[in-house]
Amino acid sequence: MDEQQLQQVAHDTATALPGVTFEHRTNPNWETYKVAGKVFLLMTDLPGHAVVTVKADPRDAVALREQYEEISAGYHTDKRHWVSAAAGPGIDDTLIRGLVTDSYGLVVDKLPKTARPTTTPSDTGRTS
Repeated sequence: MDEQQLQQVAHDTATALPGVTFEHRTNPNWETYKVAGKVFLLMTDLPGHAVVTVKADPRDAVALREQYEEISAGYHTDKRHWVSAAAGPGIDDTLIRGLVTDSYGLVVDKLPKTARPTTTPSDTGRTS
């Protein structure tokens, strides 16, 4: 998967989820995806490569970093609760869709019931 595909799959997955808002900030160059005002996906271009950064359960974050050399601790985020994925041979559409959907679900699960989108996280196809 190349960088453009990485970010396109993450964008398409995020914007298909209920209640998602998208912001593009030009300085610095960040794309931010939120549900009920809470961030669940960040995208940016770092020198030399593009990354997507998602929220992850701390145990899953460790396992992901160990399994994929393209996944590292979250760039400019809490390193325990976020991971950043770069393009590379170990990264595919299914993995990125799962990471984005799981991140969305983690955020929605923490929202008060009245703030949650009408579709529950289990309806979104979360993988964990």
